[in-house]
Amino acid sequence: MSITIGKKVPDFQAASTSGTFKLSKRAQPKLVLYFYPKDSTPGCTTEGGDFRDHHAEFLEAGCEVVGVSRDSLKSHENFRSKQGYTFHLLSDPEEALCEAFGVMKMKNMYGKQVRGIERSTFLIDAQGKLAQEWRGVKVPGHVAEVLAAVKALA
Repeated sequence: MSITIGKKVPDFQAASTSGTFKLSKRAQPKLVLYFYPKDSTPGCTTEGGDFRDHHAEFLEAGCEVVGVSRDSLKSHENFRSKQGYTFHLLSDPEEALCEAFGVMKMKNMYGKQVRGIERSTFLIDAQGKLAQEWRGVKVPGHVAEVLAAVKALA
């Protein structure tokens, strides 16, 4: 499955902190799908907190926010509860969504090469097409940029 800007995103489903999440059954017309490396790490906690703090604005703009990592549902539930996230997290331990969106990369961790998720965000419009993508995301200011893109979508 190759996901490209301007093309319809193939329907998918994944285990989430709210049961099974299915793209075609999303709660809002638009969707922000953000991939992050690991629950309860500093950058991921900050990014999730930014999405939490602006979640009401995303909903007002008709957009659902969902986070994705390879962590287990149990880990997600603890992370979500501890951080007070108002959106759900998808568990992708087999990396099916990660592979579909091309976010698995070789990264340097303490001088060692490890395979992990490159922090990335995808905006899916009301027609189910990929409207925009951000790869290699730096956390500061990112959520504000995504929110502006959501609001700019007709």
